[in-house]
Amino acid sequence: MSEDVLDRLPDAERAAILVMLLEEEDAAGLLSRLSPEELQQLGSKMFGLGELGPAAITDALTGFAESASQGGLPAQDRSEDVRRIMTGAVGELKANSLMRRIAPDAGQQQSPTLELARWLNADVIISLIEEEHPQAIAVLLLQLDPQVAAQVLAGLPEAVQAPVIQRVARLDPIAPEALVMLEEMLSTRIATNHGRVPLSMGGVREAAEIINAAVKAVEKRVMPEITKVDKKLAKELENEMFKFEHLFKLDAKTMGQLLREIENEVLIDALKGITEEEREPFFAAMSARAADGVRDEIEARGRVKKADALTAQQSVIATAKRLATEGTISLGDGGDEYV
Repeated sequence: MSEDVLDRLPDAERAAILVMLLEEEDAAGLLSRLSPEELQQLGSKMFGLGELGPAAITDALTGFAESASQGGLPAQDRSEDVRRIMTGAVGELKANSLMRRIAPDAGQQQSPTLELARWLNADVIISLIEEEHPQAIAVLLLQLDPQVAAQVLAGLPEAVQAPVIQRVARLDPIAPEALVMLEEMLSTRIATNHGRVPLSMGGVREAAEIINAAVKAVEKRVMPEITKVDKKLAKELENEMFKFEHLFKLDAKTMGQLLREIENEVLIDALKGITEEEREPFFAAMSARAADGVRDEIEARGRVKKADALTAQQSVIATAKRLATEGTISLGDGGDEYV
């Protein structure tokens, strides 16, 4: 195709080139939306394109960009546009779940029971559905936030987990009647298991997880205020918020007091789970000879299962908390920083 022809390249030829640049599946999806007349015209242009050089491709893309820049994309009814595209891609049920996360105000009206389920603790949800068919569980998981759904999945019997994930991945469009049945099942289970007793929601651990997930400024602002009104709760939150990486900030004296309470085998496994740089606060609290000895033992230990390293780290944390409770060490500096 010569350069002088490019100067007069009609929109139909440009459209044909753009379609040829798409993956077959994407092109098929696009063509399926055309009328028979449009499809015949475009197919004829595609058939007659011949050899496509870089100049023709560049012209087609440039023409598309110019048309798009002139037309723009109106913001009106954007949520409905996104919902329609999502529904075509993943089905109505999954699209509704996605829309609640992308734009909560744009989500479809949720049933009261299903909406309640999104606020329950994972262990409460597990008690409600653990004996249900994997299909029903899969539908419910799609109504939950991903983190909660993951906790629920992990708490289900192992034999059920794979079938549930298989159905989540392969879920066909769900009829409204199926959601009604799911709501009725949950309502019945809630009434049977809990009656009029309020359902367990929240707790110290959940509050600590929220603070941990928030930016540091939130922790600095919230924890002193809680300490003023409820010192016991503040202490419970601090204990739940404590992570192994918080030990890296201990001064050498405090670290030394802690290490004297830790068995060598436990310490080696715990340090295997972190980087060489992160081990330095531990080595800094030892003599040079002792630090070199621990380094050699870490190297000689070889590979350690991640689960074993985490178990060892939890043991170190438990010892640190015990010493803090006894008043032997301090895990905070008395100021605005909390661990």
